Amino acid sequence: MCANFFSRFIKPKPHIVESPPPPSIIHGAGMQIPEYKNKPYFIVASVEMGNTTTKCILTGVNLETGMSYVINKTVSMSRDIRPPKPGETIFGATLDGTELTREAVTELVRDTLLQCHKEAHLDVVKELDFVVRSTGVVAEMESPDQVGDFVIALANGCLIAGVPPRKMTPPMSKENQSQKLQPFSFADKVVFIGAVAGVIPPLGSTGVEMVANEMEGELAMAGIKEGAKWTPVDFRNPCVTIDFGTTLDGRITSDVPPDAPNPFAKTVGNFCGLAGAIPDAIVRGTGLVDGRTGTALDIFGEYSVSGGLFRGGNRNVVDKYVERCHKHIDICIVPPERDRFGRVPVNARIAKDSGIAMIGCDCGVNSSELDKLVAIGSEIHKRYNLATLNEVVDRVCAKMALRLIDVAVEQHIVLRNSSIGFTGRAAISGRKPDYILEGITGRNLFDDPVDHLVFVDDGLARGAALMGRCMNSLGKPKNPIGGVRGGPCIMSRRIKIGK
Repeated sequence: MCANFFSRFIKPKPHIVESPPPPSIIHGAGMQIPEYKNKPYFIVASVEMGNTTTKCILTGVNLETGMSYVINKTVSMSRDIRPPKPGETIFGATLDGTELTREAVTELVRDTLLQCHKEAHLDVVKELDFVVRSTGVVAEMESPDQVGDFVIALANGCLIAGVPPRKMTPPMSKENQSQKLQPFSFADKVVFIGAVAGVIPPLGSTGVEMVANEMEGELAMAGIKEGAKWTPVDFRNPCVTIDFGTTLDGRITSDVPPDAPNPFAKTVGNFCGLAGAIPDAIVRGTGLVDGRTGTALDIFGEYSVSGGLFRGGNRNVVDKYVERCHKHIDICIVPPERDRFGRVPVNARIAKDSGIAMIGCDCGVNSSELDKLVAIGSEIHKRYNLATLNEVVDRVCAKMALRLIDVAVEQHIVLRNSSIGFTGRAAISGRKPDYILEGITGRNLFDDPVDHLVFVDDGLARGAALMGRCMNSLGKPKNPIGGVRGGPCIMSRRIKIGK
């Protein structure tokens, strides 16, 4: 009996990237020193406050190889931020209603940043090279530009922790960079014009952002491109990148002809709305987590489970619940008259006028039907076991991801040479990667779907490290991230443009 007979029953496994620890150098018997203490590393802190978690993730890029490693990760629940003090102004709230003040955010960021460095035995002032701040807390803000207040609070936390201001902005010249970075920098040959990972950010006719969490989408895209370096997938433009955190963000980029004078891809699509908030609503109905701040993360964790079969109950039962949930989930091109979608502030009309597909995910209108999902979760928990609930959650999230891809396909912005990448807990945990790959395969978008699909953890942190590299012009022509799939590095074309 030939091997091909058995191969028909073996499903291909998706490429799932989990943060590898940095290598160590052995000095004598039993003595190991982390490589980033001896070799030239570009160390970046990603400070991100989301609706569910607040993180400081330290990444180190080996400047000799261009590969990125997670040095340390400090994570806390955003719901545990201290309450407002008398006299403080509440300027926003998370999706679960946790109130925020600038002072409280500043203190939380300071403490998280310092704790992360302490655990890694790194000095904030001497050994940290760059800091990138971002936030997904946009639900209660009136317009995209108000996110600026939040970013200021994040910056203040970094400054109070001891981060010099020059480590939060691009250097003016190569001479302004530290001595260890200069041998690897192209800052004297190219100019940073705002393109990250070979993509120009979208700007509307008024020059304002089209969606409040635009920066998160940019970082997620960059992080997925970086994470794909640990797989055989050539994840460069054109690409579809989706971040399934509590809220949804991400980008779709264009193809670039090999003879085009401008080597950068354009942003042709954006994602916005709800993502992890939807499975969170389902599990809140169980009573196993807090009814206001509980998350699917509390029950099922954040790790993927690849392979195996669902043994928790009747598949028909699962499918019926998935269909019931999706009757309340709206996934479409955001109508131009909407100024919010999934409670995220948007400028949908500018997106339409600019020819950019803004694809949103909502539950009812601005999460008005999340309570329906809570009721469904309660019913599942009363009638069936936890394994059935887990399967429903995985299937609901996978179908959300596939519906987003379907809308992009309808807009003709998913090409035969596109790559698709996911990050965020609501896409990479459990069996969701397997189910998404199964759905992509069934749509016949690519000849070899496994070679066009990746799942990456810590996408925002990886993206922060890559953004820092782009701002400092720390490219790696032999291991490029910019450019198109199958094409060469675009550094020579950038140098030519600069001249």
